[in-house]
Amino acid sequence: MCTWASCSEKNSFNKMIRFGLFGFSLSLFCSWVLLQYPYHPEAPANHFHKVLHSVVTQSEKMSFSSSSGGSGSRTSRRAFEYGRTHVVRPKGKHQATIVWLHGLGDKGASWSQLLETLPLPNIKWICPTAPTRAVALFGGFPCTAWFDVQDISEDGPDDLEGLDATAAHVANLLSAEPPDVQLGVGGFSMGAATALYSATCHVFKQYGNGSPYPVNLSAVVGLSGWLPCSRTLRNRFDGSHEAAGRAASLPILLCHGLGDEVVAYHHGEKSAQTLSSAGFQNLTFRSYNGLGHYTIPQETDEVCHWLTARLGLEGSQS
Repeated sequence: MCTWASCSEKNSFNKMIRFGLFGFSLSLFCSWVLLQYPYHPEAPANHFHKVLHSVVTQSEKMSFSSSSGGSGSRTSRRAFEYGRTHVVRPKGKHQATIVWLHGLGDKGASWSQLLETLPLPNIKWICPTAPTRAVALFGGFPCTAWFDVQDISEDGPDDLEGLDATAAHVANLLSAEPPDVQLGVGGFSMGAATALYSATCHVFKQYGNGSPYPVNLSAVVGLSGWLPCSRTLRNRFDGSHEAAGRAASLPILLCHGLGDEVVAYHHGEKSAQTLSSAGFQNLTFRSYNGLGHYTIPQETDEVCHWLTARLGLEGSQS
């Protein structure tokens, strides 16, 4: 059992307090760190039994080995084991497949149950579960995470290897879809950050490590998230007219609550501004008064209407 004494670094302790977690034992911390859980507190109670589930799930093992490096750095390799993937199959004609990525400490099952209720019968949803890994933000405490994160800000270091590994996992899931089906990626919180990173991989047709990115995306959705690698984004467009064209045409929907106490609203707003100034012209940004770090029907309705319009879906239910 992990105790406060085993996570005694002052900075990590202060970060836990900022997340409103003072008073919780660390043994329950990672179960709670669904980042305040992505459902509104007034939602039906059966949505919340997942909060007390263990973050270590029975895995369907899938490893991805990648190399990362910058100038002067030694190449390193890590293997990532992804948890169970949940699939919500279309109830009507299959027109689009979207990989939806959960937030830090959560798993694919929680979002698959919500997505199944949306009036989007032509979309197949794929909801994978992130690997369990040590997270620097929590003093190295392990929980499900798409990549390592030290600080949620534009100035924090980026885990390029972890981002590349997850972007490749998403691409592998989408690569198996029929050729006439439109492909997309979306997510909540850290999942939204990963979705935006996948969007940049699509635009530049390569991962951060230079390996080719094989998937063409038709839509990207991010709820309560932020943009990784934002400091270098604009410079990557220098001299690349094809990348600029793909950025200008890629539909992106970003939504953020003004009352978000975990990923502050200004991070979402600044991410949208950075993408727009870099050339992502087909971007929609929506803000919601009083919305914290969760989703509400008003926001999911926005997602449904936006996807229906951008993907030209047939037979969507009102």
